[in-house]
Amino acid sequence: MEKITLPKASQLTSPNPVTVVCTQKPDGSTNLATVSWWTYLSYNPGMIAYAMAKTSYSGELVRNDKRVILTIPGAELRDVVLGCGTTTGRNTDKASKFKIQLAEVEGSSIKIPVHSRVAIVSKLKEYHEVGDHYLYICDVEQVYGNEGEEALFAWNGYAQLRPAK
Repeated sequence: MEKITLPKASQLTSPNPVTVVCTQKPDGSTNLATVSWWTYLSYNPGMIAYAMAKTSYSGELVRNDKRVILTIPGAELRDVVLGCGTTTGRNTDKASKFKIQLAEVEGSSIKIPVHSRVAIVSKLKEYHEVGDHYLYICDVEQVYGNEGEEALFAWNGYAQLRPAK
């Protein structure tokens, strides 16, 4: 084996999961942010975790509001998901900018992209500093799924998004 960088390791472990974190802005609109790392922590009780850069506006929103929905984007969103991760929602309505149709989720005022394979409605339990990111640990409140949507994955270290086929 040869010594490599962590970004190179992400290329070698492709495909990697892609998630859109949905939070609510103070004006009631939905903010969308793409994250590349999340995991199930526990099935009983239901818990998940995800990591976001410390500077993330979505992270700020979830730390203040404690509510978040993680979605697994469907293949229809392939061309816009990366834009949601490289554009700040602080002064941009990403749903409008990227023409993402949103849907309501029962029991939440946060909306999600219509083309989502899974939506995990959660409440922030705690967060921890992990280098240049925060690790958000959340209690799962509800989970919704749509088997008709193909999940997106990142290939070649996030250079390309497509289903895992």
